[in-house]
Amino acid sequence: MPTLVTPPKLAPGDRVAVVSPSFAAPGFAPAVHEQAMRRLVEATGLVPVEYPTTRQLGASPQERARDLNAAFADPTIRAVLATIGGEDQVLVVPHLDAEAVRADPKPFLGYSDNTNLLSWLWQQGVAGFYGGSTQVHLGPGPAVDDVHLASLRAALLTGETLTLTEPGESEDLGHDWLDPRALTEYGEREPTGPWTWAGPARSVTGPTWGGCLDVLDWIAMADRFPPTADLQGAVLLLETSEELPSAPTVQHWVRSLGERGLLAAVAGVCVARPPVTGFEVRLDADERARRRAEQRDAVVGEVTRYNPEAVVCVGVPFGHTRPQWIVPYGGRMTLDGATRTVTASYA
Repeated sequence: MPTLVTPPKLAPGDRVAVVSPSFAAPGFAPAVHEQAMRRLVEATGLVPVEYPTTRQLGASPQERARDLNAAFADPTIRAVLATIGGEDQVLVVPHLDAEAVRADPKPFLGYSDNTNLLSWLWQQGVAGFYGGSTQVHLGPGPAVDDVHLASLRAALLTGETLTLTEPGESEDLGHDWLDPRALTEYGEREPTGPWTWAGPARSVTGPTWGGCLDVLDWIAMADRFPPTADLQGAVLLLETSEELPSAPTVQHWVRSLGERGLLAAVAGVCVARPPVTGFEVRLDADERARRRAEQRDAVVGEVTRYNPEAVVCVGVPFGHTRPQWIVPYGGRMTLDGATRTVTASYA
C-alpha cells in the first residue's frame, strides 16, 4: 500500500482553518456556528480562522476551492476543519492544488460529502480524519459529547491510540438550527445496543479508506477511486447519510464494491450505525430497529460473499450519528474479532 504522511499535531495557540467545502451552514445558522467556534477554542486552545466562503451561501465550486487552496498553502494554518458536508463537493475537487497539500501536509477533518476531499487527500499521500463537523458536533446542544471531544483532541493535539467505545445512546438528528433549543438541548436520543461482529475471530490492522456510501457512488462514477491494489490489507469505512437509503440500495452499493474487487482486497470493514429517521421521516422504535437490522444484514451478506476472511464490525458510532467518534482516514485501525474491540491510532 502507499505510505501516507500523517501530518504533525498542533499546540494550543495554533491557527486552524474553518471552511465550508460544500454547504455553507454557518451562513444559514450563524448562532450555532458561533457557539461551535467558542467551544472549539475552549476545548483545544486552537484559534479558528474563517474564509470568505465559510458563511457564503451559494458560493461556486471554484470559490470554495480557492479558500481550501489558501488554507492548505498558508504556513500559519496547521489544520483544516469542515463546517459540514453537502452534495456537490465533487465539483470542487478538480480545482484543488495538490502541490500545496504535498508541500505542507495538514490534518483535514470532515465527513459525508467531505469523503470527496478525504479520498483526494489520501491519493495525494496525506492522511486525514473522518468526522468532526463543527456545525453538527460542536455547536448544537448543551455540550460537546465526551467521545467526540476525546477523538477531536486526539486527532488535532495528542495523537494517542484510543479504543472506540459505545456511548450507550444515539440521535439521528438534533433540533432545527433556527430553533433556539438547538443551542441548549440534544436531539431525541435512544438507547443503543452492542455492535455486530462477523467474519473470523482474529485481529486485523490496516490504514482506513472509504466513507459515506452515497458519496462513494459519485466518486466512483467520476472515476476518482484509488487503484484497488492500493487498498490491499486496508480497513474499509462505510456509512450512510441523512438521505436514508434503503437496505436494498445499500446492498447494491456494497455489491458493486465487491464486483470492483475492493471487498476482496481489504482486511476488515468497519460499518457505522446508520441514521434511519429525519425531519420528514418519523418511525417508532421497532421500525427503527428493523431498518438498521436490514441494512446491517445487507452489508454483512455482501462482504461475506466476496471476502469471508474479512473481519466486520457493524454499529460503530461514526459518520451521520451523534455522539460521534472521529476516526482516522488513512491512519491505522484495528478490528479484533476475538476480543470484539476497535482501536484507532490518531498519530
